[in-house]
Amino acid sequence: MHGGDEVVAAPAAPPQPLDWKFSQVFGERTAGEEVQEVDIISAIEFDKTGDHLATGDRGGRVVLFERTDTKDHGVSRRDLERMDYLISRHPEFRYKTEFQSHEPEFDYLKSLEIEEKINKIRWCQTANSALFLLSTNDKTIKFWKVQEKKVKKISDMNLDPSKAVGNGSTASSSNSSSPKPCLANGSSLGGSYNYLSHDFSFPPGGLPSLHLPVVVVTSQETNLVARCRRVYGHAHDYHINSISNN
Repeated sequence: MHGGDEVVAAPAAPPQPLDWKFSQVFGERTAGEEVQEVDIISAIEFDKTGDHLATGDRGGRVVLFERTDTKDHGVSRRDLERMDYLISRHPEFRYKTEFQSHEPEFDYLKSLEIEEKINKIRWCQTANSALFLLSTNDKTIKFWKVQEKKVKKISDMNLDPSKAVGNGSTASSSNSSSPKPCLANGSSLGGSYNYLSHDFSFPPGGLPSLHLPVVVVTSQETNLVARCRRVYGHAHDYHINSISNN
């Protein structure tokens, strides 16, 4: 503000247009670099929301991507479309997960090699925050479920490793040359076993040195796990070029 006059900021410059170029593989390739055939993308499909993208390649792999720019704004889809039209916002996707969908096969009846190349991918309706999709090569359709699973890790254990071997003796097995640790109270429990009633009687006073291990398991990290829920194979006489949901 100078002399009571307000300084009006200059309008923001329009965003630079994207530099489009054709590429059928992931990553940057240098000039003259040879592209492996298994890395060539053969199928691509958006889900109905546009938030997830699935690609398949000639190596039978399916790679999933997730849109990230929608989470930062927290607005509705209609507002996002209006913003895309006004300021030409470009969507941003990040790598989510990948899995091996198909393997090469051989049809012995027709003496035909069936390659693992993904011909088509179709998204199915999501349920319980899990992603469902169909993928197919020339002969086999597979139904996949991708969901986050918690990884369980042992955080605490009440068993003392220094007391794993008692009285300086170890129990050995005739089938293994490596010694096995025994309990802290020795190799003998000091009780008797009744083979008729299948009961084990302990001496008076019990076994104070016999402790059951207590393990505390915590689950903090989550990993994406892809599982094949159903396989539709050997049901087509001709090669599959496309699939559809109904």
